[in-house]
Amino acid sequence: MDNKINEIRRKISTLRAEMTLVEATIRDQVNRDVDCSEASYRLMAMRAEVAELIGRWRAAGGSASLPTVRERLSRTYGDRASTDRISADRPIAKAKPGEGKPTAGSGRGHAKV
Repeated sequence: MDNKINEIRRKISTLRAEMTLVEATIRDQVNRDVDCSEASYRLMAMRAEVAELIGRWRAAGGSASLPTVRERLSRTYGDRASTDRISADRPIAKAKPGEGKPTAGSGRGHAKV
């Protein structure tokens, strides 16, 4: 039974990853003012498939909550429960001295030589 539940979870996970790629494609198409109906139909079909898989997962005895993509990624990158808030133990990045300033010969300056 656990193998079946794990297999369904793997399928759900794979579909969610594919869905994020399709969503990015849709955003790109919208930004370029291109028709995104085909990608939108694929995304809706994927959502229906995920809903069906979740039903099968629950029927097979899956009782733990399924993590969202954001939760999975936050666990992968530092075991944080949420990426929406800044954790107190997370160090704040500081700029290095001289960073962002053009240096001589870097090609960024406008002075003629």
